[in-house]
Amino acid sequence: MMSVKKSSNFLRQRIALNIKRLRSEKGLSQEKLAEIADFHRTYISQLERCVTNISVDGLERVAHALEVDVLELFRPT
Repeated sequence: MMSVKKSSNFLRQRIALNIKRLRSEKGLSQEKLAEIADFHRTYISQLERCVTNISVDGLERVAHALEVDVLELFRPT
């Protein structure tokens, strides 16, 4: 069984990879995604590098900015 800490890191990494992948597929820079989602560019960078956590509300904002269902951010890559 996976520990809670390893599990949260796993999900954060999955979310980070999906944000980066979806952003790239849509041809968006970190700065443009941040602008659409109303975040600072450095925050998007931190998310993609697994440096920070994101709230459920934040996930919804990013998903909306990427024009995907929030569940897309949790899909295996």
